[in-house]
Amino acid sequence: MVKIMPPKQISFTEIVFTLFTIAFVFLFPHFGFLPIPFFYVLPVLLVVWLFLKKCEEKLADIGFSFKRFEIKSIFIGATSAIVLFVLLQYVFFPLVSTFIVLHPANLEDFKNVSHHLLNFIFILIAGFIVGGFYEELIFHGFVFTRIEKIAKGKFAVPISFISTNLIFGLYHFQLGTAGVLNAFLSGCAFQYLMIKFNRNLWYSIFFHAFFDAIGLTYIYLGIW
Repeated sequence: MVKIMPPKQISFTEIVFTLFTIAFVFLFPHFGFLPIPFFYVLPVLLVVWLFLKKCEEKLADIGFSFKRFEIKSIFIGATSAIVLFVLLQYVFFPLVSTFIVLHPANLEDFKNVSHHLLNFIFILIAGFIVGGFYEELIFHGFVFTRIEKIAKGKFAVPISFISTNLIFGLYHFQLGTAGVLNAFLSGCAFQYLMIKFNRNLWYSIFFHAFFDAIGLTYIYLGIW
């Protein structure tokens, strides 16, 4: 008979360390005061890598591995992005606006993209790297699995799912209430696709990247 070992218990110190790290990846990009745009990506990724190394884990343990890349993740991600964008922008938000006053998302940070091709191309590339790869790795990979380990039990996944995407939504607080709500709902969709495909982050990475690309295209064209 094979003896099944119980899952390793996470100590109070480990919980505090985990929560501190989650707080860091949430706050540092906003308040790190780094002079170069998007440069916060490097120190945050370094902290996450060191955290995983200390826990004897790898990026594969949070859902990312180059070996798990699948061509279909691009097409599924792109299709999902179009569907989600249409549902949110032309169904959900117009419906919500009939019941409550919901001001449009604050897009002041992207005003230099409108009708400016070079800025649009730059922010589009940055969107794929930061919005697609970085945010998915950090939130729907790292934060999700950390909270899941803390929560444990049969409700660990739903607790982590909701908590992660509340954090992800609030991470976009600079976009205003509509932006936070949009980030929460889209984050839930990104996370769902990642879980559906055996926790493969490539699916949510492309989903997120294409979703952002559509929004940036709207800004460039002056629709938003």
